[in-house]
Amino acid sequence: MERVEVRSVDGIPLQVVVDPPIGPVRRGVVVLVHGLTVDMDEGGGMFVRLAQQLAGVGFEVVRFSFRGHGGSGGAQRGMTIAGECLDLQAVIEWVRRRFAGPVSIVAASFGAVPTLLSLSWLGEILDRLVLWNPVLDLRNTFLEPELAWGIDNFGTTQQKTLQDKGFLLVDGQFELGRVLFGEFARYRPLEEFLAVDVPALVVHGDQDTAVSYPIAAEAVTVRPNTALHTVLGSDHGFDSRRRENEAISVTVNWLAGHPRPVS
Repeated sequence: MERVEVRSVDGIPLQVVVDPPIGPVRRGVVVLVHGLTVDMDEGGGMFVRLAQQLAGVGFEVVRFSFRGHGGSGGAQRGMTIAGECLDLQAVIEWVRRRFAGPVSIVAASFGAVPTLLSLSWLGEILDRLVLWNPVLDLRNTFLEPELAWGIDNFGTTQQKTLQDKGFLLVDGQFELGRVLFGEFARYRPLEEFLAVDVPALVVHGDQDTAVSYPIAAEAVTVRPNTALHTVLGSDHGFDSRRRENEAISVTVNWLAGHPRPVS
């Protein structure tokens, strides 16, 4: 495992870890994009275990922490969707300079937002896309939340705190600022997802209390080249080691089963 620092477009230092492929097979690169309130390890270390398994079947695996997360620079309150798009762009450009072969992305939860908003410029760079419990509708998730997690974190009381203090606490630990909250009304990741036909796999728990499973399931039915794997009985983030392992196994098998040769 190699630790490096990549500078985002606006100079923010980003913490990056590379897991090299194990064995003679080379399948390309997979970039792992984490969600809100966590870091490059993802909740419970899922990305660490995913990286190990992907490396075991021949992928270079790149994990990084967005600005305001983990060991990267920037403040939590200063984190924005636009800033995360800059961070993802910097990491992808670094990957393209450093490694040969096709590039795929696995994005978890809120990590789907900057990923999907970047699809228009990723173009032929991106070979495959995996979304875990993806946030596809920002209004439904944050502005007018219908599920328990959103109501708890972004309801009337929390929005008053945002107005009064300039930030609110998500899950009692992450300081979400006014600018990010304002962006929720402007961006439409679902439209970006439907507009691009890169092959995709959506892995989602059908008992998710944070991000809508029905929205994701409906998107899969209307989008070509898209598969859905439902983790039965699972809440957001896959709520047991068995369900985490199911999501990891399905992801590794799907990515490894659709290789493009490394030139």
